[in-house]
Amino acid sequence: MPTPTKGPRLGGGPAHERLMLANLAAALFEHKRITTTVTKAKRLKPYAERLVTFAKRGDLASRRRVLGLISNKGVVHELFTDIAQAVENRNGGYTRITKIGNRKGDNAPMAVIELVLDPVSAKQAVVAEATQAAAAAAPAAEEAPEAEVVETEAAETEAATEEAPAAEEAPAEEAAAEEAAADESADAAAAADEAKDAK
Repeated sequence: MPTPTKGPRLGGGPAHERLMLANLAAALFEHKRITTTVTKAKRLKPYAERLVTFAKRGDLASRRRVLGLISNKGVVHELFTDIAQAVENRNGGYTRITKIGNRKGDNAPMAVIELVLDPVSAKQAVVAEATQAAAAAAPAAEEAPEAEVVETEAAETEAATEEAPAAEEAPAEEAAAEEAAADESADAAAAADEAKDAK
């Protein structure tokens, strides 16, 4: 169970709070989304996610633990068959809380808590495939002997010899460009002097 929150309980006592959370979780699993206060939604989130984790295990002991908390067998069956199958590739984050403003009567902050049943995003699937490919390529890279190392060294020396003449040509081009710029500035200065003399 997560760390208990400080402050007043939901309801009158600890037994009442346990029953409230169990009923909220049963309603959440039955309807896939419920509207409640923000405080109750925040307290329900870790409770419901723990029950989903038990459902993902799927064994008899887990089913009996959940049945000890939620007495409705139909809801428990739906949790262990439909919901657990929908979130089997998801590592946590089975619920989502969305704030929807305040209640009209007593101005209590309200929220919608819902199950996240959509499939895992494509980006996460690509990351999983990349890690699997990297794990598969690691043994192949270890088996590749020194031949690849020799080939890469030869390629590096060829690239270095090709870059050397190009590096020699580059300073000559820069010097020619600097001389042309100096000539243009000298011509401009001479023209300015002639213009002053003509006045």
